Amino acid sequence: MVPLKIPGFLPASVAALALTALALPCRSAETPYDLVHAKWPAQWITCPGAPLRSPAVFHFRKRIDVRGTSDPYVVHVSADNRFVLFVNGVRVGEGPARGDLDHWRYATFDLAPLLMPGENLIAATVWNYGWLAPMAQMSDQTGFLMQGDSPRESDADTDTSWEVEEEMGQSFVPVNPADLPNYYAADPGESIDGSRYDWDWKSDRSSGDWKAATAVGAGEPGRYPNGYPYGTGSGLNRWLLVPDPLPPMEFAETSIGRIVRVEGASGGVGFPATIAAHSRASILFDRGAMTTAYPELVVSRGKGTVLRLTYAEALVDARGQKGNRNETANRSILGLNDTFVADGGTARPWTTLGWRAWRYLQLEVHTGGEPVEIDSLKARFTGYPFEERATFDASDPSMEKIWETGTRTARMNAHETYMDCPYWERLQYIGDTRIQALISYVEFGDDRLARQALDAYAWSRTTEGLTESRYPSALPQIIPTFSLLWIGMLHDYWLYRPDAGPLAEWIPQTRGVIDWYACHQRADGLLGVMPWWNYGDWTKDFDFGVPPQDVDGGSALLSLDYMAALRDGADLEAHLGNGARADDYRRRADAIGSAVRASCWVEPLGLLADTPAHAHYSEQTNAMGVLLDVVPKERQRAVMRTVLAHGAGAAPPGKGEFSPSSLYFRFYVARALDHAGLDDLYLDTLGPWKQMLELGLSTWAETAEPTRSDDHAWSAHPNYDLLTLVAGIRPGSPGFGTVLIAPHPGALTALSARMPHPAGDIVVRYRKMADAWTFDIALPHGLTGTFQWEGKSSALAEGANHFVYRGR
Repeated sequence: MVPLKIPGFLPASVAALALTALALPCRSAETPYDLVHAKWPAQWITCPGAPLRSPAVFHFRKRIDVRGTSDPYVVHVSADNRFVLFVNGVRVGEGPARGDLDHWRYATFDLAPLLMPGENLIAATVWNYGWLAPMAQMSDQTGFLMQGDSPRESDADTDTSWEVEEEMGQSFVPVNPADLPNYYAADPGESIDGSRYDWDWKSDRSSGDWKAATAVGAGEPGRYPNGYPYGTGSGLNRWLLVPDPLPPMEFAETSIGRIVRVEGASGGVGFPATIAAHSRASILFDRGAMTTAYPELVVSRGKGTVLRLTYAEALVDARGQKGNRNETANRSILGLNDTFVADGGTARPWTTLGWRAWRYLQLEVHTGGEPVEIDSLKARFTGYPFEERATFDASDPSMEKIWETGTRTARMNAHETYMDCPYWERLQYIGDTRIQALISYVEFGDDRLARQALDAYAWSRTTEGLTESRYPSALPQIIPTFSLLWIGMLHDYWLYRPDAGPLAEWIPQTRGVIDWYACHQRADGLLGVMPWWNYGDWTKDFDFGVPPQDVDGGSALLSLDYMAALRDGADLEAHLGNGARADDYRRRADAIGSAVRASCWVEPLGLLADTPAHAHYSEQTNAMGVLLDVVPKERQRAVMRTVLAHGAGAAPPGKGEFSPSSLYFRFYVARALDHAGLDDLYLDTLGPWKQMLELGLSTWAETAEPTRSDDHAWSAHPNYDLLTLVAGIRPGSPGFGTVLIAPHPGALTALSARMPHPAGDIVVRYRKMADAWTFDIALPHGLTGTFQWEGKSSALAEGANHFVYRGR
């Protein structure tokens, strides 16, 4: 948001520091309020007479008197759906991070840097998307809550002493299917009518229709022994509050992009700019790379002028095709748009309530009877505050661009939750999140967002024992295979993170998934026909992502997915000391492997068929068969070479069809290459990513061309692979207690990398000189491990390690 300058409210020196000061998590305070069993004194409040579940925007405010400003002034804040908080006209922050009603987040802020002796104004915009809400937004009804952390802050507690007005000049706009012809589940468009908007709502100059707020329930953090919250006002309060475990999202100015096309505007290009009366103009910006940001537009005069911002990942040609993303000639923009109608005032600042995703942004201006002055158009980046700690440099210069693009993709898809894509859906799907969490561990050294996701999936479990495929989500969706991947995510956490405490809570909840699958096994051990969406991969001959099955089921791929989860579950149960259950899981996994081998291995072709009918083959089934040793060890290299050849477009084997892996499933193909000892072939599999770069993409796409999404989280896995397969840095034991370094540089002649470890950074440097390779490895204090090169092993000690190997 653009802060309004209010004379007399805030010293300029404090205002300049406000955003920096408030971006830090506040202190952990001793609170007199019992956060587990007692309600807070504050009440949830809303606007009297306003619809509680319809699209609407509200402003809340209260004046407080502060004596002394040196001490912290800590408040806990939440809203349904969302809020942006201000103190004395300066933006404090936003929230709450998305969750469900049983785990409704509240944010914590220290307001002291913005307070001054005497009267201060606390204000918040709160909005409810209503039936236009994005799929990830869960909701009960419009409400706002602020709770002081101690009696010092009790004046700020929300109750009927707060004022509220409904903002009649701001609204939400349904998405036009013509602008977004593919599946869209993210935020709606926004509209501001400047002539109706209360521009002074954050100050005493406001002439809005302010009313005393209405209480709709008590503030209740935590869970209750009887399972029900306290309730006041209109009845039971549905929100069960929990603290937000994440740091504040970034909020920093970023480039709006360079102007690449101007139509209908005379004079120079740039801002400030004046658009004449009774005219139309269009200005197209290209950032050169995707961003997730809040646009900030400042306009003067031009009463009645309509300004529209349109956001897109790429431009399209006359056929609606994207083609090369760098091309702008004879191309147009289609996408989400927001509208602002000027009221003729001076320096009117406008920004969206929800952030936007774009590479291309177009500003269209249609003036009325007077010219309009566009003072500025800027943007503020927002996203999870990952700090890039890993590096990867190699003798092949294309690796730098692949690494940079993967990092950008990971950043664009990490906010208060992970998300599959920032433009189209913004949903936290398990299939994407498993890959995102691994990148978070090895590139950023940060597991907080991953723990949030693991909790969310545990909270999503149905009475059948399965998780939902994505969470939070207002529309439940079940993909049973993603429940299996959730178990895999827990196994990843067990390997990479030394803090195994949460596993004791998570692991027992996986048993419902295992039991659900056991109920759907056939007598021969393969899985039968199952309900829900049994997604395997986006590829040809997989019907809406579901792998081929016979009339009575028998999918080898789905059975192997279950087998993998049993193996992972066995390790996790053993971690908890449940040896008998772990042994049972391993026996059941081995039985599935034997069943798949007996019914689906086709000896003449040296491949696993997708079903016992032997009518179809796939890269997916064979990669999983290698990874799980269902394919005999002596045949694994041959199978993977065959898989790579067919996946690259070679003719199908013998009779039958062959399905290649998508960008997503190539993550598991890479694991199979590693298992088969063919890691040196990995760099040769990056052709699809190089092709995306040739097409001008700045983030990795959802699928090969034509693709809906140009920015999709699951395609960023090369960053993980470069560190763990090529540089070869990986856990040598659970909790990353030791390290295994097994490089596979392929055709590279030089490579250096850095990976964050809980004890510090692991740094490696490999060089090929004449007939010898030199390896320099530095481990942080207390970390030891093993170095492997071409079948030879050497011990690694903390500190510097140096090896020289002749040959190759």
